Amino acid sequence: MTSGDFAARAQQAKVSDAPLTFRGFHHLTAVSSQIRENKRFYTETLGLRLVKRSVNQDDTSAYHLFYADKVGSPGTDITFFDWSVPRERRGSRTVTRTGFRVAGKAALEYWRERFANLGVASGEIEEVDGRHQLRFEDFEGQRLALVDDGGAGDAPTTWELSPVPEEHQLRGLGPVTMTVPDLEPTQSVLLGVTNMRQVRTYPDPEGPDHEVRVFEMGGPGPQAELHVAVRPDLPVAHPGAGGVHHVAFRSASEEEHRRWLDLLTELRVPNSGWVDRYWFRSIYFREPGGVLFEIATDGPGFAVDEDPATLGEKTVLPPFLEPYRAQIEAGLKPLD
Repeated sequence: MTSGDFAARAQQAKVSDAPLTFRGFHHLTAVSSQIRENKRFYTETLGLRLVKRSVNQDDTSAYHLFYADKVGSPGTDITFFDWSVPRERRGSRTVTRTGFRVAGKAALEYWRERFANLGVASGEIEEVDGRHQLRFEDFEGQRLALVDDGGAGDAPTTWELSPVPEEHQLRGLGPVTMTVPDLEPTQSVLLGVTNMRQVRTYPDPEGPDHEVRVFEMGGPGPQAELHVAVRPDLPVAHPGAGGVHHVAFRSASEEEHRRWLDLLTELRVPNSGWVDRYWFRSIYFREPGGVLFEIATDGPGFAVDEDPATLGEKTVLPPFLEPYRAQIEAGLKPLD
């Protein structure tokens, strides 16, 4: 089905007079096979706060850790499933680089020096798509980048206990780059279902003779940009540690979230239905290129069941798992 077909169906769908758009990224979830070292890297090296220490609700033998700004603002968090699996085999049909925004080139210089001192694998500051950025990897090969956002987008709530000075702390996600072998099927959903806008292209810094297409959501700057690299030359990625499980987009309210479900149903896009994750509500669907998308509500947020002053200091379970706490905790490995 083409983007035009989806757009025509969306126009006919009687779900609302106002078009639905994402506000930007909500979170990104990746995989780690070394969760203690993962916690150390994302809190001590990157200076993020562990705002929720919980378990995978579909596999309670695994931790699910959420790292974000001080209060866990939507759009600032990267999360990890704790699975003992081999490393990801890199390729297409997956998210291939996760950007975090920083404030200015001085911040990039700070991070380049910090990475050098801490032995973190990184490149040099370079200009990509008209912005300065610093590409780097965590200890499991998770591909990341720091991107100068020029002050665009939401500012995080800085964390005074971070080892990173407040002016250089990560400002939130964006852009996120996914790689597919063929643009048209993915584009059909981005334009015809999620109402993104294709705004420009640029040369792929990781693949000579290939291009990256930039799709824009609501809001300004890289926090609202999904970048799609088209790489028919790559094999299909095999999931694993150091890889990404899914990327989640922001829905402002539960009412809007229900409209997204109505739209997906009307357009006959296979999806998970409405899922209550307690701290937010979710809908999952896989776009034609193979990447798992989630639509997540901004609320109720991580403070709904914890004191904001002590977020992430103990294992928290959603109410439906609380009766099984003893057996769940018995199956978890030590984290601290």
